[in-house]
Amino acid sequence: MMKEILTVSALNNQIKDLLEAGFVLLWVEGEVSNLRRPASGHVYFTLKDEKSQIRAVIFRSPFAPKTPFPNHRPVFDLEEGMSTICRARVSVYQPRGEYQLIVDTVEPKGIGALQMAFEQLKNRLEKEGLFDAVHKKQIPFLPERIGIITSATGAVIRDILTITHRRFPSVDILVAPVRVQGSEAPAEIIQAIDQMNAIGDIDVMILARGGGSLEDLAPFNDEGVARAIFRSRIPVISAVGHETDFTIADFVSDLRAPTPSAAAELVVPMKQDLIASLENLHHRMFHLHRRMMNRFKERLNLLRERLKNPKRRLADFRLFADDRLEKLQRIFHHKTQGRKHDLIRLESRLHQVCPLIHIHDHQFALDHLRKNMIAETGNTIERFNNRLCSLTAMLDSLSPLAVLKRGYGIVRRLSDGEIIRRADDISLGCDVHVKVLSGSFETRVTKIYEE
Repeated sequence: MMKEILTVSALNNQIKDLLEAGFVLLWVEGEVSNLRRPASGHVYFTLKDEKSQIRAVIFRSPFAPKTPFPNHRPVFDLEEGMSTICRARVSVYQPRGEYQLIVDTVEPKGIGALQMAFEQLKNRLEKEGLFDAVHKKQIPFLPERIGIITSATGAVIRDILTITHRRFPSVDILVAPVRVQGSEAPAEIIQAIDQMNAIGDIDVMILARGGGSLEDLAPFNDEGVARAIFRSRIPVISAVGHETDFTIADFVSDLRAPTPSAAAELVVPMKQDLIASLENLHHRMFHLHRRMMNRFKERLNLLRERLKNPKRRLADFRLFADDRLEKLQRIFHHKTQGRKHDLIRLESRLHQVCPLIHIHDHQFALDHLRKNMIAETGNTIERFNNRLCSLTAMLDSLSPLAVLKRGYGIVRRLSDGEIIRRADDISLGCDVHVKVLSGSFETRVTKIYEE
């Protein structure tokens, strides 16, 4: 009997049916490696342990194009080297005959998915600077209008309203009811924050929710909510959960309150305390004013005692002024008489040494010197003129131009400008410059005659 012969495709198909029937759904623990995210939206990686590895894929859901999980959307990002627990079924990729895991749920090992997502988002936003103290806005001391974003039902809103009314009844409160749990809560919280900022006359906002599990507080660990708080122009107080609960909203907000009730106590002061403080300040101001008035009265009395009768002081000043005026007149008269005597004495000396006689003598001597200087100058010019003529004639006889007039020329080497006096000062092919009477020219030596 002839044995059955299978094609490769048929064999792979039988293996695929056998594996998928034998491993319907299972949990596999391993470390993520070779992580890839192609443009298709699927996630490919290898799940491995110390001894073995297996390929795995997370297919993008057709109902949620941005989500690679068909049933459970992961709230954290897969990372290279992450230890995970995957719920998957075994399948075979028939064209290559490779078996792999089709994963529909991933949980990080040792830590919950929500906690992992919280840590990842916290680290990322912290690196971006959303938690920096420099961005924190000042909470107003006494706001006129408070915006509250929380659930319309439950104890949180009642506690906040009760406490704020008890502490400062006249404060205006605007409530934006939102869901604080579930997948639709983040979008409603973001919308409420933006609407509060659009209103414009709100001094501070309280984002509040009661305690709960990490999954219950997930809307306040949403990245969109965090960025809405960060871009808010209105200061935001985060009052989410109990004192031990921390959310991303707590880190981004301008002030964290341990509980919603504590937020209500932080946002407005006690009216009675303010009234008591004002009364105390009024009392202190009144007593301070009285003490200041008493000191001014004492000082006024002291100055009054020191101040004499103004009429007597004026009479004294008049007598003093008259005495000084008489003294000044005497001094002026004495100085005037002294200057007059000096003037008469100097006038007498001036007549004795009249400058007209000296001027006449000096003018005569000056005329004599001028005539002598003119005569001597003429003689000197004539002597220099005669010598100039003599030197000019001598210079003309020694001038090279006189030689040039007789048909001679001055020859210089072009290379260094030296005058050629002997035939052996040049060589064949040497370029020379020749100066004659009416100009100059350049030529090249083609033949040398020795004498």
